[in-house]
Amino acid sequence: MESSERAGLVLRPFHGVRYAVDDLAAVTSPPYDLISPEELRELLGRHPNNVVRLILPGVSHYGEASAALTAWLADGVLTVDTLPGLYVYEQSGVGFLQRGLIGAVGVGSTAVLPHENVLPEPVADRLALMRATQANLEPIFLLYEGGGTASRLVDDVATQRFPSMDVRTREGVHHRLWAVTDPNEIEAVAEDLRERQALIADGHHRYATYEALRKDHLGPGPWDYGLAYLVDSTVYPPDLQAIHRVVPGLPLQEAAARAKGAWQVHEFASVEDALAGLARATGPAFVLAGEGPAHLLTDPDPLQVEHAMPAEQSARWRTLDTSVLTMFLLPKVWGINDSEQSVMVVHHDPLAAVEKARRVGGTAVLLKPLVTDDVLTVAAQGERVPRKSTSFGPKPRTGLVMRTFAAD
Repeated sequence: MESSERAGLVLRPFHGVRYAVDDLAAVTSPPYDLISPEELRELLGRHPNNVVRLILPGVSHYGEASAALTAWLADGVLTVDTLPGLYVYEQSGVGFLQRGLIGAVGVGSTAVLPHENVLPEPVADRLALMRATQANLEPIFLLYEGGGTASRLVDDVATQRFPSMDVRTREGVHHRLWAVTDPNEIEAVAEDLRERQALIADGHHRYATYEALRKDHLGPGPWDYGLAYLVDSTVYPPDLQAIHRVVPGLPLQEAAARAKGAWQVHEFASVEDALAGLARATGPAFVLAGEGPAHLLTDPDPLQVEHAMPAEQSARWRTLDTSVLTMFLLPKVWGINDSEQSVMVVHHDPLAAVEKARRVGGTAVLLKPLVTDDVLTVAAQGERVPRKSTSFGPKPRTGLVMRTFAAD
């Protein structure tokens, strides 16, 4: 087959690797980077074959993940689908429904648009795991503007065919899966997607890992593709949520005091009141919280911000809250470099971020979600927002269908 660089957006069928256990809900998990240490312990205790034993084996234990994967395949805990296929995947719960296609996306294509920067440490971690297991254990999440044959097939399959997998997790989300193995339907999907582009909504580090793994090999092979979940955003608009920061070792009162030289700082008795003010704020704004009253930062000094922002970036990029946070608030106001070691992240839950800040004697920086149009525009311009700027959802559940290189 032609290399993915010349093939546009490719979503290839593959031989799905799936669990053959009675309690499917007990062996799945959230994506690896959303699992707290407490949740990891709970998932490990939930079932001896929970997928976290594969995706989070611990540093220097990647061989254990490989051994477990091999043993589970040999024991029949995991089975390989006989026919290659694409998989229609549906998630539903209170107030939401999302459907899409799971397949093997062509790696290296200009049709796949990253929008977020990555750090080398997580890429190295995922690369070591993929090298050891020779597998894609969880899909990246892609969005595209569809409305064509592929999108119609997804809804037709989900409404007219009996699912091969039907499970409700403890979080109250209903997951269903259908295998699409008809060559004519697979070819119709390929034809529809050929001229389209897809935005990486979630999984930038894993996609960077796909690219690094591909460079390991001189010739073509299964490493030219990576597991992906593709959703038509025109039919199923994504839910874009914020990713909050926790700066350990920076006491809240010190953080607020040092911000006063560059921001308007408003004190609130409760985090909830400060968050209400954040929701009303226009322009860059953040809530600082931890031990003591919360503080809302608004209206930064425009001259100081302008001097801090990279001149080569677009005007839209320079106004993003996460850009202002990464290039101005953290380094210029607080003297902190944005790294995994110095700045922790908490997805979605602002109160969880505040609690974490209290535990580590630091400051929680609470953000508003970015606007989807801003993210799309920045990506289309070839720019990338700072790391951990976006959290698109609902994210696919890990463990429902996997991909091994040997089976593909």
